[in-house]
Amino acid sequence: MHVQTKNRFLTRPVKFNRLILPLVLLLGACTPVPDANTTSRAAPPERGTLPPIKTFSNPNPQPPARANSDIARDFLDLSFQLESGSTLPVFTRFESPITVRITGVPPVTLLPDLDRLLRRLRSEAGINISRVSDGAANITIEAVSRRDIHKFQPSAACFVVPNVSSLKEYSATWRGKSTSWGDMRQRTRLAIFIPNDVSPQETRDCLHEELAQALGPLNDLYRLPDSIYNDDNMQTVLTGFDMLILRATYQPELYSGMTRQQVASRLPAILSRLNPPGDNLSPRLTKTTPRAWINAIETALGPSASQAKRMRAANRALDIATSEGWFDHRLGFTHYTLGQLAKKSNPALSVQHFRAAMKAYQQTPGTAIQQANTAIQLAAWSIIAGQPDVALKFILPYVDTAKNHEDAALLANLMLLRAEALEMMGDKDMAQALRLDSLGWARYGFGTDWVLRSKLTKTPEITSLDTTNG
Repeated sequence: MHVQTKNRFLTRPVKFNRLILPLVLLLGACTPVPDANTTSRAAPPERGTLPPIKTFSNPNPQPPARANSDIARDFLDLSFQLESGSTLPVFTRFESPITVRITGVPPVTLLPDLDRLLRRLRSEAGINISRVSDGAANITIEAVSRRDIHKFQPSAACFVVPNVSSLKEYSATWRGKSTSWGDMRQRTRLAIFIPNDVSPQETRDCLHEELAQALGPLNDLYRLPDSIYNDDNMQTVLTGFDMLILRATYQPELYSGMTRQQVASRLPAILSRLNPPGDNLSPRLTKTTPRAWINAIETALGPSASQAKRMRAANRALDIATSEGWFDHRLGFTHYTLGQLAKKSNPALSVQHFRAAMKAYQQTPGTAIQQANTAIQLAAWSIIAGQPDVALKFILPYVDTAKNHEDAALLANLMLLRAEALEMMGDKDMAQALRLDSLGWARYGFGTDWVLRSKLTKTPEITSLDTTNG
């Protein structure tokens, strides 16, 4: 994401709603959040009666299926540029064992999610990293409110800053040279600020992206379909590609202070050793994403612009994608964004764009999660159109995708929409069982308070689509 203060901090944008939020939001006319002045027909479930939060156990990252020459180019562009487009003069990383600690007011899920991520970083990326409970640490993860985060970056969900250990310290030094990524020559101390008043999954997603940037590359590239280093926010946890990039970052041939040319000269041997299959694949030579498209798509995704301005920006992005001759996931994401934006004003056009997005995604390797997020939109429209059999064709192929990508919000949505389809086909018992089974995933993906408000123990009838989230 483009940073407002040059070279100061790296952000994860507030999510453009890529999911069909479960029935209370998807089907606004059916399960409204009660007005304070009205009486609900039935009391929502008590917190103590809900099933426990469900979490994922064994990670399932897939190795990157592309040429090492492409990966080397990606590594250099990720490591020697910032999200703003500014170039970095030298390569930087930690040069000693890395310690991490949590401060602030962390939610109960943060510690186990962090420990699980650290285990992955040790085993998959070979990084010497551990958590400490007290004292100074190389990386401090401070859990704060969204309001505190937005004081510094209104459009960010979370961010990472060099050479500080707290939000208080950052507020006193943020204009100084010490917090500039461009002036850094070696990483020794960083702070990550993540929200403590969002769903467990949102906190975890921030944790993965910001810790990845604290340890390794500082840039995001829209051309990467299978990476968390992409501001489309489709990937929610570190992928096999991301772990390969981080593993390469901490190979002994590299060290802080190296120039781009020096790193480039050593990458082929490093990648051949770490990713032998990549030597036998032909390069794709994916075109660089033009800044004009990035600016247009970020305006379309941004929360501050009017609906009309966002739609114009998205159409401008589509014009650029078409002129570039894209048929890949970037074209898909452009159509996906237009599909979201057109929900309220032009439902037929919205469906048309989602179908075009699916076509583009299906032509691009490594886009299973993008396809799943598009399929759920098409499934919802199929249910609204009274076509539950069509909806199931969109839903069923992507249940395992949601599990493999550890996307609890997506998984809960798929289960809920499947329940709606089954109920429309007469299988009420299976529908109710699916709804109840989805609650644990919904608690992680959307938060317990959302589950309590949504009344998922009821069986609403689909009548219309809430479009306020697109």
